[in-house]
Amino acid sequence: MRAINKLLLIVFIGLLFNQNGFSQPIDSTHTVNKKRLRTFVIASGTAYGLTLVGLNELWYKDSEKEPFHFFNDNNEWKQVDKVGHFYSAFYFSYGTSKALTWCGLPQQKANLWGALTGFLVLVPIEVLDGFSADYGASVGDLAADAAGSAFFLGQSALWNEIRIQPKFSFRRTSYAPLRPEVLGDGLATELFKDYNGQTYWLSFDMDKFLRFPKWLNLTVGYGANEMVYATDTENTAMGYHAYREYYLGLDFDLTAIKTKSKVLKTVFALVSIIKLPAPTIEFSSKGTRFHAFYF
Repeated sequence: MRAINKLLLIVFIGLLFNQNGFSQPIDSTHTVNKKRLRTFVIASGTAYGLTLVGLNELWYKDSEKEPFHFFNDNNEWKQVDKVGHFYSAFYFSYGTSKALTWCGLPQQKANLWGALTGFLVLVPIEVLDGFSADYGASVGDLAADAAGSAFFLGQSALWNEIRIQPKFSFRRTSYAPLRPEVLGDGLATELFKDYNGQTYWLSFDMDKFLRFPKWLNLTVGYGANEMVYATDTENTAMGYHAYREYYLGLDFDLTAIKTKSKVLKTVFALVSIIKLPAPTIEFSSKGTRFHAFYF
């Protein structure tokens, strides 16, 4: 996944958590609050539209145009980019559902529209890619987007809550300076572009399954390393040996901390989308390693 999806996600999450009264309870009769709904639709739609226009100018303006076409990139970056699509679609779905519930929609309807929106907001990115000579629309990306939205909707339907939460973490690596134009030049761009430093997690809310402290979760993670080029063939030709990394560790659920402060609730909710440093075991072709605090 390129920077575009994450930039859109950051704009969207920031917009949601700056809605006045977002955490206020809705009318138990499920009467739609038209003022809230109108505010959400206008604000989110405007931000989304402006972001797409800006991205088109920054990302595609100098790219040569071609008739719409597809490009199979499923063998690139050890599929870390696809997991990123899954992550983004999940949170677009989850965030939209939360917002629609705040607007007064019944929970099931909010979840359904949230999941549909979570998928559809990412489709224009593939359309723009499809007309670009440098890229091409990706069926794999669309499948990952659909999976992320379905993961949200499936949990909502099964448990009426989210018990397995996708999370993200990042660390700077030594690979970005080798190809800064691709992997990023500086922390701000490396965060989005350097797949070697990205790890994606599924954090299991264990107290919903077993007798477990409410604030302590178990998590599994996925990442990859030594990816200076997109494919294994390219990396091998240049002397690099890309490999996958799997993780098993602990995670902390700050939302389990009881507080009446809306500010703290917002902070805890925002922090919950990232993996906090905690003891973790790493498994890869390089062997098994224990990290006292892995992020």
